[in-house]
Amino acid sequence: MAHNAVRDIRESLLMSKAELARKAGLSPITVERIEKGKGCRLETMRKIILALGYDLADRAKVFPQA
Repeated sequence: MAHNAVRDIRESLLMSKAELARKAGLSPITVERIEKGKGCRLETMRKIILALGYDLADRAKVFPQA
């Protein structure tokens, strides 16, 4: 399982999983899987990074292993 910072960042922004899912155009189940460290497509990573308010250049802050 690849570790990522999605949950930590989301919680620091006081954002719910449902809100992140809505902003990213993903299902809450997908957000849950990613927070548990499951892999995802590059397009899905891009949606999450932008929904968290980061630039794509900051990808390593959200997905260090990517």
